[in-house]
Amino acid sequence: MVARNPRKRVLVVEDDFLNRLFFCDVLKEEGFDVEPVADEREALVRTEAFRPDLIVMDIHMPHISGVDIIKSLKANPTLSSIPVLAVTGYVGKGEERQVRDAGAGGYLPKPVSIAPFVAAVNKLIERDSPSG
Repeated sequence: MVARNPRKRVLVVEDDFLNRLFFCDVLKEEGFDVEPVADEREALVRTEAFRPDLIVMDIHMPHISGVDIIKSLKANPTLSSIPVLAVTGYVGKGEERQVRDAGAGGYLPKPVSIAPFVAAVNKLIERDSPSG
């Protein structure tokens, strides 16, 4: 399955090296331009510089919660329209609701399989793009 618009850009915010590598490799294989971010403290600055069409956001990171980053993105008028796909290794009671309430358009528990991941990415980019 090839991305419908190969020029779409995805920012991957993931502190775990293997997860970040997996997400980036799958997205590149699907034809996306990808920018990895290992340190979640850089997420907002890198989002402004890269201007992605989608952000893949880990929720549980060492310094700043992905939920807090999503809230900051959605509070920023220049970044608020960028869709966010949240991924998490811990699915606690009420976590999906909290993540969606923060502004994430999609939510996937880890471990993430390729087909559901690609489907979620394409759905968010198509739904939120002017031509999609």
